[in-house]
Amino acid sequence: MLTRAVQSYIDLRRAAGFALRSDERVLHDFARFAAEQGDTHVRTTTAIDWATHAISVHERDRRLKRVIRFARHARAEDAAHQIPPDHVFAAPRVPRLPHIFEPEQIRHLLEHAGKLGPAGSLRPYTYQMLFGLLPSCGLRISEALALRLEDVTADGLLIRHTKFRKTRLVPMHATTERAMQDYLRRRRAVAGPTPHCFVSLRGMPLSYPTVNRTFLAIVRALGLRAGANQPGPRLHDLRHTLAVRALEACPPDRVANHMLALSTYLGHTKLAHTYWYLHVTPQLMADVADACRSQIDGGAR
Repeated sequence: MLTRAVQSYIDLRRAAGFALRSDERVLHDFARFAAEQGDTHVRTTTAIDWATHAISVHERDRRLKRVIRFARHARAEDAAHQIPPDHVFAAPRVPRLPHIFEPEQIRHLLEHAGKLGPAGSLRPYTYQMLFGLLPSCGLRISEALALRLEDVTADGLLIRHTKFRKTRLVPMHATTERAMQDYLRRRRAVAGPTPHCFVSLRGMPLSYPTVNRTFLAIVRALGLRAGANQPGPRLHDLRHTLAVRALEACPPDRVANHMLALSTYLGHTKLAHTYWYLHVTPQLMADVADACRSQIDGGAR
């Protein structure tokens, strides 16, 4: 019974535009666990017991929150479902600031990617283009990996049905466009009819785990990150770098106007998600302080 309720919940939210790939896996795991306990409805004790199997307090909190959201939905149709309390595993979290790459670091990253093996294969060109595209266009890695050949147009990159099924056109700088065309010429020569831009040695679409492992191996080789589970640059930080550098480059008195354009460019669903970048670097914080001071001084009587 819980399995059907979970699938109904997933189907409904997907119809509203949510992907929920992780939620589907996690909630079905909960449904199986609950069934083993003989439960046909969400039970608070079962949900908490299931959540404790996660390896960290943060992950336990995330698992339980997923069940809470599902339970609220299920209870609207069947009052026998219990809604577990929130904050059972809550622990204070220090927001993790992104690593903002310096231009020299990006250059070293691309140089290292260009030396990947096997020799004579498409692989070094693939990763060099992919890791260069993220900070130059601010794409999510999922968006870059989903690109198809027909999505590379004369007007830019057509990013199809991303978060909340939004589609947008992302312009490319002339240097990025030339690099992309050069890469695609090589890719068409060896990758056959596969429609995706970025492919593996077997001609299949690249997967995120494969790309992330390659990225981590490179940043470790460059000394930007220590061993496994150690802090350091993440793949998504290449996108963060574009956002922060774009804000740093605009005049302080135009940050508010620039913010809306950047939010649209990045494909954010809420402007607040873009304003988050303002506290990432000392320069941006100083710009905000200067703008506030000017506003106060200008309004002084």
